[in-house]
Order: sequence, then C-alpha cells, then structure tokens
Amino acid sequence: MGKFEIKTDKAGKYRFNLKAGNGQVILTSQGYSSKAACENGIESVRTHSQDDGNFERNTAKDGSPFFNLKASNGQVIGNSEMYSSESAMENGISSVKKNAPSASVEEISE
Repeated sequence: MGKFEIKTDKAGKYRFNLKAGNGQVILTSQGYSSKAACENGIESVRTHSQDDGNFERNTAKDGSPFFNLKASNGQVIGNSEMYSSESAMENGISSVKKNAPSASVEEISE
C-alpha cells in the first residue's frame, strides 16, 4: 500500500512524496508554506489522480519521459521522476492512480 510522506525542506517549506508499496517515490510536490497547505495538496492528488486527463506527459531535454499531475485549474500539484522509457512512465502514472486514493499520510522528521 502506498503512502504520502510529508517533510520540511532546508528552506522551511513543506513537501510531500507519494511512495508506492515498494517504497519507490512516484510523485513529488512543490514546496508549501504551511503543513495545512501541504495536506490540501495531498487531498488534491487523491482527487485529481483518478482522471487520466490531469496527467501531462512530457519529455525532458535529454529525451527522458516524465509527467506532471495537474489540478482542474491547471496548477501542477506533483511531478514524477525521469523515466527510462514511455512504458515505464505509464507504469508510474498507473501506480499514482492506484496508490493515491487510499495512501496513508506520515510526517517524516529529518
């Protein structure tokens, strides 16, 4: 089962990672100014990850596929790692869709 991990970065911003059941990070958030805003971001991922149209598939300058998950207002709420192939990226999207709705939330202290 997947989980969201909330942590504070060096700049004092709250960020979350969505991890698959195997512990691999499948989605990373932007920085949020408060824990409450970060938690709202997690809820947004739960909601928006169920619509394939919210996944923006991209290719980096080096040719690596990656994706962004967008809210209905067009704002990016999470992005993926760089993948080695389009099929690996599609597996990542499937993993977000599968894990996000029921993932637990944990706060990680550094």
